[in-house]
Amino acid sequence: MITARAIKKSYGDIHVLKGIDIDISKGEIISIIGKSGAGKSTLLHILGTLDKPDEGTLSVTGQEITSLNEKALARFRNENIGFVFQFHHLLQEFTSLENVCIPAFIAGRKKTQTESKAKEILDYLGLGERLNHKPNQLSGGEAQRVAVARALINNPAVVFADEPTGNLDKASSESLHQLILGLRKDFALTFVIVTHNADLAQLSDRIITLEDGQIKL
Repeated sequence: MITARAIKKSYGDIHVLKGIDIDISKGEIISIIGKSGAGKSTLLHILGTLDKPDEGTLSVTGQEITSLNEKALARFRNENIGFVFQFHHLLQEFTSLENVCIPAFIAGRKKTQTESKAKEILDYLGLGERLNHKPNQLSGGEAQRVAVARALINNPAVVFADEPTGNLDKASSESLHQLILGLRKDFALTFVIVTHNADLAQLSDRIITLEDGQIKL
């Protein structure tokens, strides 16, 4: 699913990633952990094609990422990758249903089919009665599940999550943990998760620890 080789990234004189090699298989749940400043989010953003490495190669679903121009990369990202962040980043003026539909509309999918699928996903996530609610009418856990639904609307091969439980209470965090496991089971989704949450990390198939820009063996 994902193959990264010799990934390096610096910001000025600060060497954030110092040669990262990773292989991630289809259907795996991977947690990336480490102290603040270890390079976790930088690595996640590079693997998710949101940022480019200074050196190294990256292949996602068999596509060599460095060979794509910006337009092709944006299309590939939209059609193959889902994102969930610590803060849900829902658009406040839109309903749950509208927020979920946005990536599909960007991909040029038809309105009727997109809305039907969005309703199915929201119902699966227990939000069937929140379709027309705006973000300020949702709890933190509900808003994060809407963000998960948005990440799923284009049938991504892999979902990248950056501290997905960082802004949730314990009950909502545990609910999201079980949701991730259920999505993997029901849809064979691959998850790559940056987290400080030890419980979430322990549910993963594999934990990758970053230390000073390198994978700790």
